Parts: sequence; structure tokens; C-alpha cells
Amino acid sequence: MNARRFLRAVDQASYWSGKAFAWLIVALTFVVSIEVFKRYILNAPTAWIFDLDNMLYGTLFMMCGAYTLAAAGHVRADFVYIYMRPRGQAALDLALYLLFFIPGILGLIYAGYDYAALSWRIGEHSTVTAEGPPVYHFKSVIPLAGALVMLQGLAEIVRCVECLRTGAWPSRLEDVEEIDVVQTQLGGSEFVDEESRRAAMEGAHAIDEAARHRSVVEHKNP
Repeated sequence: MNARRFLRAVDQASYWSGKAFAWLIVALTFVVSIEVFKRYILNAPTAWIFDLDNMLYGTLFMMCGAYTLAAAGHVRADFVYIYMRPRGQAALDLALYLLFFIPGILGLIYAGYDYAALSWRIGEHSTVTAEGPPVYHFKSVIPLAGALVMLQGLAEIVRCVECLRTGAWPSRLEDVEEIDVVQTQLGGSEFVDEESRRAAMEGAHAIDEAARHRSVVEHKNP
């Protein structure tokens, strides 16, 4: 399997896992809505609902980490980064992945596995309420999420190496993003003239390109 196929396979795995677990936000919204109705209308609150909310949101947060990394969506302090050539960006990313990302995620997987294994051995339940639900299945999400992020991190390392070799960042899978929402809103607006619409879209695309590991400063080819 060449580098491009490896990148595409891992990106797709991260994208689909993120999309699958993103449906938990629908479940979380439903659970919260039902509980608000029971608590304030029927005056019959559910004791363990707080634990369920935490588990749903925690699972959503952890299991979408690999998707966010695949989409280059994590926070980046890029006031220097965006002015570097692609090879410079790749070299910096590669150093940071090797020095901080790999050790940190390995520690997460190791500690998370130990944490989950102990929880399963003792049949751990939440102590927030007297009728707290079991939490061992929830704690098992920690090493699983860490493994998915590690896999995507390895793909990002390969992406850095490819950029160092070719001088250009390998493409990422496309997905619906804020840029698509902006384009849809501007396209259907009757109060925005064509020139303003074009300027707004150019600005949005520039920001999107910068966020996807591409410099916003024009450079001549090396």
C-alpha cells in the first residue's frame, strides 16, 4: 500500500467513526429535552440522568477526536506557521508529532486501558447518585478513542513526510464545513450584491486553505 492509499484509508476510517458517533448529539438532545420536561413540567426528575448526559457527551467528545484531526480542525497557534513554506510547515508538524503527540497519546492509551480494566474488575458504578449507572463501558471508550487518534496521528506523520518529499501537502477528504454553509447563505441572499458575495467567498476560502496546512502567503516554487 503506497502512502496516498494509506492516507485515504485512515482518513476514511476517522471520518466515518466521527460521523457515526456524531449521532450521539441527537441522543443527547433528546435525553436532555425529556428530562427538562419531566423535571419542570411533571416534577419527576430522574436521578441518574446527569450521569447519562456525561457519558453521552464524553463519548461524543472522545470518539470524534480522530475525525477532527483528519479534518485539521484542532486549534493551532498559526501566527508564524501560516507564513512558512509547506516543507517548513511539514518539518515543524513532524517534530511536534514525534516529540509530543506520540508520547502523549501512548500515555493516554496505556493509562486509559488500565483505568478501564480496573473499572471492569470492580464493576464500577457512578457515585454521583445512590442509583448511579455502571461506568466501566464508558471508561472503555478512553483507550479506544486514543487508538483511533493514534492511527490518524500516524497518517498525519506520513502526510508530513510526503510534503517534505514533494513540497506540497497531500489532499484531504472533503466534508461539509462552515465554508459550505457560508456559500449557501450568500448564494440565497437577496441583500448581497455579486461583488460583495465574491469578496466574502474569497476571504472564506483563504481562511479554509490556511486551516488545511497551506500558507496564505504566496511563494514562488522552490
